[in-house]
Amino acid sequence: MNRLSNATLGGLPPSVARPAYDRGAVTSGIVHLGIGAFHRAHQAVVIDDRLAAGETGWGIVGASLRAGDTRDALKPQDGLYTLAVRSAEPTRFRVIGAIAKVLVAPEGPERLLARLADPAVRIVSLTVTEKGYCHDPATGALAEDHPDVQHDLSEALPRSAPGYLVEALRRRRRAGHAPFTVLSCDNLPANGATVKRVLTRFARLRDADLGRWIEAELACPSTMVDRIVPATADADRTEVDAALGVADAWPVVAEPFWQWVVEDHFPTGRPDLAASGVEMVRDVAPYELMKLRLLNGAHSTLAYLGYLAGYETVADAVADAGILSVVARLMDEATPTLRPLPGFDLDAYKQNLRRRFANPALRHRTWQIAMDGSQKLPQRLVAPARDRLAQGQPIGVMALGIAAWMRYVTGSDEKGGIIDLRDPLTDRLRTIAAEAGPVAARLTPALLGIREIFGADFAADPRVVEPVIRALDSLFQVGARATAARLARRDLVL
Repeated sequence: MNRLSNATLGGLPPSVARPAYDRGAVTSGIVHLGIGAFHRAHQAVVIDDRLAAGETGWGIVGASLRAGDTRDALKPQDGLYTLAVRSAEPTRFRVIGAIAKVLVAPEGPERLLARLADPAVRIVSLTVTEKGYCHDPATGALAEDHPDVQHDLSEALPRSAPGYLVEALRRRRRAGHAPFTVLSCDNLPANGATVKRVLTRFARLRDADLGRWIEAELACPSTMVDRIVPATADADRTEVDAALGVADAWPVVAEPFWQWVVEDHFPTGRPDLAASGVEMVRDVAPYELMKLRLLNGAHSTLAYLGYLAGYETVADAVADAGILSVVARLMDEATPTLRPLPGFDLDAYKQNLRRRFANPALRHRTWQIAMDGSQKLPQRLVAPARDRLAQGQPIGVMALGIAAWMRYVTGSDEKGGIIDLRDPLTDRLRTIAAEAGPVAARLTPALLGIREIFGADFAADPRVVEPVIRALDSLFQVGARATAARLARRDLVL
């Protein structure tokens, strides 16, 4: 079967949407770090719309900071790939042409730095996941003892996202060019302010003058991004190949819903994002908090409970009445910790979230969402729990979400099987779990003592320790399904 490429675009079936512009006339004004499935199903789709509208200076050069698998898949396809949008309706297929090329940083650091330093590049966007910022999730500060930070401060060629950005900014300053705008699209609290803090501190450690310049000149607008994008499976490739009549080595699959809220601060220019449905606002924080605590907090809780209960996908997990009840209560308990959004219907938003989770056409694996929990819990569950305590309220179902993570990181499922634990703190988590054993009263304070996740206060606060112990003990004794059912019946009080 022929591959998807510029040469085969014209032969695709009429039902398959494709780039409605001359790709040869596009120049690249954006570099994107972390060229994974989410970016290709979200931001790149919006840019594809803007290119079709005639804004041809905003093509994307993607960059992987780790492996070359995405480059290897897309290079023979001239950067083209398929977006498959799945719901109860027939799947819709669209070929995206916004990505001009993909660079692999470890194979050619200088090539990526040269592209970042090019004054034609006015935006550098990122989806490198929470751990890619080399920061302390509990404080939002640069993790100065991080191995990649230490490497990048001592070596000429970087390997971390902060290292590449600061070195590129140094080169631009030396050449007399304005800094690019850094646009984080990851689930970090105040992601713009966080990345600015990380980059400024990193730069100051290298050169005090560079740090002052970055602090004064660099724009880092905050964003909120939302779309459910499961990992691509072989069955997805088979479906896409059949629909296109050509082979696509790495399509992406997504739900119909998407949202992108962006702080409108781009000193060197930007595409007309609002014309493609992006919400350009002065303050992203209320939207970000809503998404982190309602969607992401529920997603993580679903992932740990669902995986432990033996459910492979999110849709399978929310089909369990007990787990669905946990999700609904978690959202309700998080609601008083949100900032006001006048005119926004939060109840409708929460109902829509539950419908999205239940989409049977998306096989969003609980194991995928469960990855890197030490980086996700601080903003998804710990921060709203801390806010509830400040309001004089119990942490409630959030205690079960935290306990479910604790049960998961023991590395053994309810049938005794080994959990493939993927986390920057894996070794430390396994050591703590092995030393404490499956005893809630020992494991809970031991894990709450990890300051990078829980800060310095949780391990000493009985309002946290006691409900988490009760929830974790139930998970050890009767399992995730029965614990969720007990909570739904109010037989378990947290």
